[in-house]
Amino acid sequence: MDEGESDAGTLELTFLGTRGEIEARSRRHRRHSSLLVQRDEVRIMIDCGTDWLGRLHGVAPTAIVLTHAHPDHAAGLAEGAPCPVYATKVTWDLIRRFPIADRRRLPLRKSIMIDGVRFKAFPVEHSIRAPAVGFRVSADGGCFFYVPDVAGIHDAAHALRGINVYIGDGATMKRSMVRRKRRTVIGHAPISSQLDWCEKVDVRRAIFTHCGSAIVRGDARKLNAALRRIGRQHGVEARFACDGDRLSFPDSGYRRW
Repeated sequence: MDEGESDAGTLELTFLGTRGEIEARSRRHRRHSSLLVQRDEVRIMIDCGTDWLGRLHGVAPTAIVLTHAHPDHAAGLAEGAPCPVYATKVTWDLIRRFPIADRRRLPLRKSIMIDGVRFKAFPVEHSIRAPAVGFRVSADGGCFFYVPDVAGIHDAAHALRGINVYIGDGATMKRSMVRRKRRTVIGHAPISSQLDWCEKVDVRRAIFTHCGSAIVRGDARKLNAALRRIGRQHGVEARFACDGDRLSFPDSGYRRW
C-alpha cells in the first residue's frame, strides 16, 4: 500500500447500483453504477448517474466523487448536489452548467483525504469526450481500486499493486469492446483482460460492476459460475456485484441484502 493508507475506523462499501449505460434492467442490476463508501458517519458516493436524479435524499451522501462526465456517472447531479462534489478539471468543464454549489477539484496521481478516506485518481483509457479516472481508495488498513468504465489503465502495476480488491468494468465477459480512435484506446476491456491485470500484480479478489446487457439479462447462476472459472485461471476470486451488495474492511466480508 501507499504510505499513509491506513487510518482508524471501519470501512464499508455498498453497491448502490451495478447497471451500465444500457436499456436492460433486472432485480439484481437496476440502477446505474454507484458505490457508497461508509466510514463512521461519513458517506462518500462514487458516481451519480441519471438513475439517481431526485433520489439523493435516500442516499444522504456527505461527499460525491466522480470518475467521469458520462450521463450514467454524473447526470444525477443535473439539479445540484446536497454536499461537496469532487471531480477532475476536465469533468468539471463538461458538467459546468450543473448547479453544484460546492465544487472541489481532484488532482491526478496525487492522494487527497476526503473525510478521512484517502483517494488517488489514476487516468484510465475509456473515452475521448469524457476522460475518466479510476480511484485507489484506502482507509482502515484496507485498499481497493474502483474503475467502472475502463479500456486500459496507465501504469496498472502502480495503480493496482497492494490492493485488497479490484472493482472493475463488467460490460462484457470475454468479448472485447475496446477500439482505437485517433490513436487513443477507448471502450470497455473484457473481464478476462482485467483479471489478467490483477494476476500480474498479485491481486486475488475482483468484483465487477457496471454490468452490460448480456450480464443483466442473463442467468445469474450460470454467469457467476463462468466468472469463477475464468477467475480461477488467473488465480483470482471473482464475482459480479448486484445492487445492494456490501463489502466490509478489513475482514473483506461480502454479503447481500
